This record gives sequence, structure tokens and C-alpha cells, in this order.
Amino acid sequence: MRRLPPLSAVRVFEAAARHQNFTTAGTELGMTQAAVSYQIKLLEERLGVSLFRRERGRVSLSETGQRIGPLVAKAFDDLDTAFGVARSSGEGVLTVSCSTTFGPNWLASRIGAFQLKVPDIAVRLHTSNALVDFARDDVDVAIRGGKGEWPGLCSHFLMRMPLMALASPEFLERVPPVRSPDDVMRLPRISPDDSWWRVWREQVGGDAADGVPSGIKMDTQIAEGQAAIAGAGIAVLNPVLWRLELATGRLVPVIDAVAYDPSDFWLVYPEHHRHSRKIRLFRDWMLDTIAQESARGVPAYYRQAEVGVAAEA
Repeated sequence: MRRLPPLSAVRVFEAAARHQNFTTAGTELGMTQAAVSYQIKLLEERLGVSLFRRERGRVSLSETGQRIGPLVAKAFDDLDTAFGVARSSGEGVLTVSCSTTFGPNWLASRIGAFQLKVPDIAVRLHTSNALVDFARDDVDVAIRGGKGEWPGLCSHFLMRMPLMALASPEFLERVPPVRSPDDVMRLPRISPDDSWWRVWREQVGGDAADGVPSGIKMDTQIAEGQAAIAGAGIAVLNPVLWRLELATGRLVPVIDAVAYDPSDFWLVYPEHHRHSRKIRLFRDWMLDTIAQESARGVPAYYRQAEVGVAAEA
């Protein structure tokens, strides 16, 4: 077991010995001159030896203080070097957690731009629909759905969650013409019991008729989207995350109506890590990327809705 005096007092001694002035040491440490003097006194009592000579309002190192001063300073330099290694190691890798659809369909195709902008930071993308626990999981930032209210986390609004009924052109060629929400509800739907269909019906309308096929049930949006592309039915999807498929015609809107999930996409990270360089750089890049896409895309998708105000497409 190490027989060390209180490190808080040792830290004060190192600064006082370096400056040979209690007031200057206090300024560096954010302490008063009296507090510095008190810590030095406690250290001297603990060691049983004087570390400073006090003469006419001035202080100077005693013989013992002169001997141990450089050793203590070197010890603090070594500590600074050690923790510097830890800081640089941790700052060199950024771990981002996001959903199994947001990661592959949105972030993966854009994260290369961040890597080019900040080549000294490696990015590790962790995709999971589970809510990340920052206290337990090795994750720096997360993109999650919700209201932006998580105690202990900094939250930045990214975009809303628009919902559209999408299908493949081949599927629509095989079914009767779709002109209304009622028509949508009468056709085979993918994951028809999913909560997004309930949200879509509440905002857009549509009643299912008797005898409608039950539809395939999936547990992820990315699986539902792939099933829709294959012609298995109509899926309710976030068009922002399926922009490429919409642009290439692999998916098309069944009707033009847009609904919105009550949750939005947010960038979140622990408040006590808000000054981390890698987090600040990623946050700024992410918000700038969202701003650029808002200017090119559908503005309503990137405009945070007021509480209690109906969404407009």
C-alpha cells in the first residue's frame, strides 16, 4: 500500500513550488492564497517537516522542499503523459450507435464524408434497435427516436419520422388501382399490426375490409422495405431512409399522403462528454449535413413540429 499524502495537497505543493508564490499558485488552481497556505500547512504537518520558509510576506522552498520539488513535478509530468495517452487513444475512435435501418440506409452512405474531413478519427458504426446505455455500453454518440428528453444527455434534433405507404411497381401492376387510403387498407400489407400502420391510419385515414390477407410480419423496417421491393405487399416506411430506392423506382408511393410518427430522430450523447473533440466534430458535421439535406429535400421532414400542432407534409 502506498503511503502517499492527500493528492490534493500534493497538487497544491507542486504549483506553489513551481511558482514560488502562493497567490500565483492559487490563481492557477482556482483557489485563494489562504486556501493554498492551508493545504501546504496540512502537508507539512502530515510529513513532519517544513517545505517552505516564510519570510516578510514571501515564501521560498526549504531544503527539503528543494529536494522533493523536482521529483513531485516529474511525477505530475508522468501522470499528464499517461493520461494524455489515454485521452488520445479514446479520442481516436468514435463509436456511433443507431438503428438497423438508419445505419445502413442513411448514415453508412454519408459517414465517409466525415472520415475525409477528420481523418485522424476512426468511426465504428454499431447498429441495433436496442436503446443504448451510455453508462454501460462502449458508445460515444447515438441516434435515437423520441422527444429529445433524456436526463443526463445532450440532445440535438435531426429530423422527423415521415411515414408513407410504399410498394414496388411490379406489385402495383398486379393489384386494382389504388386511389384512396381505403384502397391501401384492402391490399396485402407488410407487418399490418405494426404501430406505424396505426399512426398512418389515424392521420391519413382508411378502413380495412373483411377478408384482407393478413400479410407478412417483420420485426425491422429494413426487412419490411426489402420485402416491399420484392413485391410482397405494401409497407409503411420512412421515405427519408429509402430515398435511393424511391429515386431509382424500386419503391414508389402508393398514394401521396404522408403521416408522421410522434417521435423524431435525435443525436444524443452524455452531458459530461460534451467537450470531447470527437463528439463536437461529429455533432457539427451531422447538423451541417442535415441542414444541407433539408435545403435539397422536403423541408417539412427536417422541421421540428410544435407540440400539439398537426404536421404538414
